[in-house]
Amino acid sequence: MTRGQLRVFLGAAPGVGKTYTMLEEGRRLRDEGRDVAVAVVETHGRAATAAMAEGLETVPPVQVNHRGLLLSELDLAGVLARRPEYALVDELAHTNAPGLAHAKRWQDVQALLDAGINVLSTVNIQHIESLNDVIEQITGTVQRETVPDSVLRSADQVELVDIAPQLLRGRLSQGIIYPAGRVDAALSNYFRLGNLTALRELALLWLADEVDSALNRYRAENGIRNKWEARERVVVALTGGPEGQTLLRRGARIAARSAGGHLLAVHVTTPDGLRDGHPGELAAQRALVEKLGGTFHQVVGSDIPHALVDFARGVNATQLVIGVSRRPRLQALLTGPGIGATVVRESGDIDVHIVNHSAAGRRPALPRLGGALTARRRLWGLALALAGGPLLTWVLVTMSTPESITGDVLSYQLLVIVVALAGGIWPAMFAALLSGITLDYFFIQPLYTVTVATPAHALALVLYIVNAVLVSYVVDRAARRSRTARRAAAESELLASVAGNVLRGEDALAALVGRTREAFSLESVRLTADGGVLAAAGPVPGTLRTPATSRTPDRGAAEAGASLTLPVGERAVLELYGRDLEAADRRLLAVITAQLEAALEYGDLTETAEGLGSLAAADKVRTALLAAVGHDLRRPLTAATAAVTGLRAPDVNWTEQDRAELLATAEESLATLSGLVTSLLDVSRLQAGVLGVSLAPLDTAEAVLPALEELGLGPAEVELEIPPGLPPVMADAVLLQRVLVNLLANAVRFSPADAKVVLAASAFAGRVEVRVIDCGPGISPERLEDVFLPFQRLGDTDNLTGLGLGLALAKGFMEGMMGTLETEDTPGGGLTMVLSLPAAAAAGETGAHARAAATNESGAA
Repeated sequence: MTRGQLRVFLGAAPGVGKTYTMLEEGRRLRDEGRDVAVAVVETHGRAATAAMAEGLETVPPVQVNHRGLLLSELDLAGVLARRPEYALVDELAHTNAPGLAHAKRWQDVQALLDAGINVLSTVNIQHIESLNDVIEQITGTVQRETVPDSVLRSADQVELVDIAPQLLRGRLSQGIIYPAGRVDAALSNYFRLGNLTALRELALLWLADEVDSALNRYRAENGIRNKWEARERVVVALTGGPEGQTLLRRGARIAARSAGGHLLAVHVTTPDGLRDGHPGELAAQRALVEKLGGTFHQVVGSDIPHALVDFARGVNATQLVIGVSRRPRLQALLTGPGIGATVVRESGDIDVHIVNHSAAGRRPALPRLGGALTARRRLWGLALALAGGPLLTWVLVTMSTPESITGDVLSYQLLVIVVALAGGIWPAMFAALLSGITLDYFFIQPLYTVTVATPAHALALVLYIVNAVLVSYVVDRAARRSRTARRAAAESELLASVAGNVLRGEDALAALVGRTREAFSLESVRLTADGGVLAAAGPVPGTLRTPATSRTPDRGAAEAGASLTLPVGERAVLELYGRDLEAADRRLLAVITAQLEAALEYGDLTETAEGLGSLAAADKVRTALLAAVGHDLRRPLTAATAAVTGLRAPDVNWTEQDRAELLATAEESLATLSGLVTSLLDVSRLQAGVLGVSLAPLDTAEAVLPALEELGLGPAEVELEIPPGLPPVMADAVLLQRVLVNLLANAVRFSPADAKVVLAASAFAGRVEVRVIDCGPGISPERLEDVFLPFQRLGDTDNLTGLGLGLALAKGFMEGMMGTLETEDTPGGGLTMVLSLPAAAAAGETGAHARAAATNESGAA
């Protein structure tokens, strides 16, 4: 069976006309003679949408009773039985009512497509799963109904239904989208001009990316390798050298000349890792790419020019930016065309920009005297030349004959090769010169002179020395590459170790500083900032060791005798104590300082985010507090004011009964008002951390009985299950009584009339647990945590019950007494509140400390 095709109408916001366009397309298909049926359409009371749906065959929806509400849902079985050629399914992200075949409407659509039915559907950009967090940042609204990106990306067609934000707000103001009562709220919240503009841009970019992906798939499937200039894509080739920033800025300017230009930076790494650039430079260039709005890519290829061109073709690049070769001109002449010339030859129709820079065409330089071998190996090579030359000369002179000149030359050649293998280029050159003079003096006519009679002999000596130099150069180059490979492996191991330490939960700064000390065999390493030590590894000479996480006064690097100091960002300094580091070591230090700077910046951002989070939470509480005060305090205050005003009215003669009722009303209202204000003050003290708690051993019954008396509850309402011999608890008698009063009042209120509330106590593992058990309606699992939030009634609209602070206060009181308050389901239905407090016998010394701390807090309050 052929799978059906999915066509989705995408919109930036409600009201842009997605459903209208879908119905319009359905009418067009019907007029062409196609079999079209409406599976489900949500008109939202919009007259134009309802009129467009008239005349189209509709599969009757299925009616689902959910919590007393009658919901109309898509009848999947009915549509499958009807089997139209095209089915119109509105709101792809819709969540189905419980009890249907699928939880989401997009799953119903998948079933229709599998049955060979073509589907036309609609969705808003805010319902795409990958954009959920972005939508929340823009609108401040969390979208509960989402569609997986894979569903939309697998659609055969995605069509954008677009409208200007100003026009959409105009339609909203005219009452076309929402009823008049919702217009003002919508205009000032979700439908703000900035929100709509951002959502529109998001929809356009998402569709543009989808079109771009479809284009790349088409080019790959059809083997199209030449560029299609749909938009400018500028690829910048980075070597890891200092010219990278120049190339990136030039590439960014080229990309900015055309609308929608895209900057891509690529670094080619060879498989052996020997031609990698400077890690510090690459890290800085990667950060610059991100600042310029581009993307950084790293590919592996043994042939760098072909790897660059293949990458550029793979991303459909239109421009390729490379730098002028940094090789000396003499080397370029000897080794032939470089990377730039090969890239130009292989690029085809991709424009190549070769950018000049300050590091281009350096002057020729002699090899470093030290070479790649250690000083010890060079000394061994020199000693071998000095000792082996005379010894070999003595042996050859003793055995010399007129016919042995060829063997003599090869013997000296072997000596030079051995010296080159042992000590590198400079001892080998010394051995070659010494061997050449020795050959001329002892074996070439005239003997015992340095005169060469035959020009051919002179040429042979020169070739002999050249061969020795070339062999020693190859040995030196191999040693250099071997050292580079070992160092690259060590650097990779170091960075991987640091990353592993951080992933295992260690402090990033401490891990970086500790591994730096170990990697470079230093006496001590410190990271200091603002006069304090952020992290340290090893004792600093002349100072006391500083813990890695403490901030201590800093004497300064110069006074402490730091061998090297490196700036880390704008405020921190990395101090290294011990041996002097070589240039190659400092190369890796640049990477470590970049990682330290990133860790410091992350810490600063985290600290700022935490501060903003607490401010946002406090602001949310203040907002809720004002709303609660304005709503819940108005009723008792108004009642008390009206009663007192009535009593003082001079023109009204009240009877004694009326006067008593007014006084009772005023007294009741003022008592309610006093309780509400007390609860608000308790919440304020809890949040400020100044709630006074006085812990002392307390028998559980001593707290339970006063709570029952306060509520006027007896055996008819509450059943007690407190076993004898229960150990006392460490608690504040007043606070524990307030907690029990709140929990018992809630349990009695929600329990059925014929069911008792059970209060049970038990001891386990040094703690005493008190359970308040009711058989009421209970709370759904997803809302259990919400019961402890301030100003939550969980759907209770009875404003006579207070501000919704009771359980929030109870939990705060319990935590202040080192206890916990948790919820459990009552078997058979209902809710169980579990109080857990430390037993006085088990608390021991901990209880004494807690009482002292609580007393201090009380005094501070």
